[in-house]
Amino acid sequence: MRARDFARAWMIADRDLSRLKSTGPAKHEGPRHLQKIWRGEDLSGRVVLVRCYHGLGDTIQFARFLPALARVARDVIVWCQPALCALIARVPGVRHVLPLHDGAPDVPFEVDIEIMELAHALRVAGDNLSMRVPYLAPAATPVSLPAHNGLSVGLVWRVGNWDKRRELPVDLVRTLLIPGIAAFSLQPDLAPAEVANVGARDISSADIDVLTNTLIALDLVITVDTMVGHLAGALGCETWIMLHADPDWRWPAAGTRTYWYPRTRLFHQQLPGDWTGVVAEVRQSLCDRVAAISSRRQGPA
Repeated sequence: MRARDFARAWMIADRDLSRLKSTGPAKHEGPRHLQKIWRGEDLSGRVVLVRCYHGLGDTIQFARFLPALARVARDVIVWCQPALCALIARVPGVRHVLPLHDGAPDVPFEVDIEIMELAHALRVAGDNLSMRVPYLAPAATPVSLPAHNGLSVGLVWRVGNWDKRRELPVDLVRTLLIPGIAAFSLQPDLAPAEVANVGARDISSADIDVLTNTLIALDLVITVDTMVGHLAGALGCETWIMLHADPDWRWPAAGTRTYWYPRTRLFHQQLPGDWTGVVAEVRQSLCDRVAAISSRRQGPA
């Protein structure tokens, strides 16, 4: 999938699914995030329950396949993380959304599937995977940024505990605050002292609908590989994502573009653990952007 060789990807996935069906555990045994739910059942004309067992970013990224599922299924029900329920409910074709919990889903269904298995089940390829228009919609109430001058830039530099290699040191974040930009922190759950140390104004929110409208209000989002990058990309916001040297399979090993999000630009570490080159490249790109804006405002000599 990283190389866009989808025929090969589905051949390998079919092989693994065959082995799983013959020798693997039952559907709902073991840790939730390791469960393989779909066992090859036909989705056509069925009531399908989509389980969202991984991270928020994974659900956001693979929600692009829900409309395609709705075109073949009789009904689509999504059992997702409570924070995402309102957002996912606005995806075309989703009839009902349930907040994920530790029990069983309180709804009848005929087939269930984990959301990250949809690409395999639907046999997606380049034409129906690449995002042409945003597939997520904001809530109705827009967000206004605090009064500012310059290019409004939202920043995310910390990550959860899953893979700390993705995290950017605070002292490097400060180097991105160049003249001509207004820096805003999108980083949730930070002590005010750390945000102040960076020099950005805090506009973070744990409410996904508020965050969604905030991202749309910004001129640019600069983030490490985390949920905000997927959300901004899915909304069609201009987004720069900084990746460590061995990024997750969904990102290309090199290059600045990704078929997942057309307005997203990637910046890669060249050496494991060394963020200085990445941040220097981002800083130079910011300087170029600010210079271009200034030139347009001044007009021809």
